[in-house]
Amino acid sequence: MLKGTVTEFIMPKENKKFNLIKFCMKETDKNMFRTEKIMIVLITGASHTGKTVLAKKLLEKYKYPYLSIDHLKMGLIRSGYTKLTVKDDDKLTEYLWPIVREMIKTAIENRQNLIVEGCYIPFNWGNDFEKEYLDNIRYYCLVISKKYIENDFDNIKKYANAVESRIDDEWCTMESALDENTKFLIGAKKHNVNIVFIDDSYKVDIDL
Repeated sequence: MLKGTVTEFIMPKENKKFNLIKFCMKETDKNMFRTEKIMIVLITGASHTGKTVLAKKLLEKYKYPYLSIDHLKMGLIRSGYTKLTVKDDDKLTEYLWPIVREMIKTAIENRQNLIVEGCYIPFNWGNDFEKEYLDNIRYYCLVISKKYIENDFDNIKKYANAVESRIDDEWCTMESALDENTKFLIGAKKHNVNIVFIDDSYKVDIDL
């Protein structure tokens, strides 16, 4: 319980007296106002790198809810709120990221943990947050190595439906996987962000 002493407070003009409670908190009382750090986990990378699988693992391990940016994208496209299509990757990032960014800020302000996964997170994402927000965010960019794609592409295709059913996956070829992962690797290195390099095993796990 908070303990206080009563002091006299006089308004200079109206000359009215008020009772002002001056709280003298004990060290144990201060614990009431301490809050644990909130964890926002950002998972990005090229298609078929295992973003959704990792998000599901973290949900099961830490009980954090997760947001799929793909779901947000399809909701906006199918509802007609945007004329962009699934092929407009760069434009979709520009369109979706401001929405996702403010959702992240809201989650932190509300003291809620959240996992956000999707390829529409810009490499310079950190520029959009002040330090008090950044302290609560962890970022992981999944990149599959050239060697793994060339040697185990069948496994990559096999695990494509591990969490979600892909209606049309024919567009994903070895060439497209090599190209996308190279782009993400170059972008991540250029902006000096955290990379999870998948070289020996397609199954990724992280400790928060």
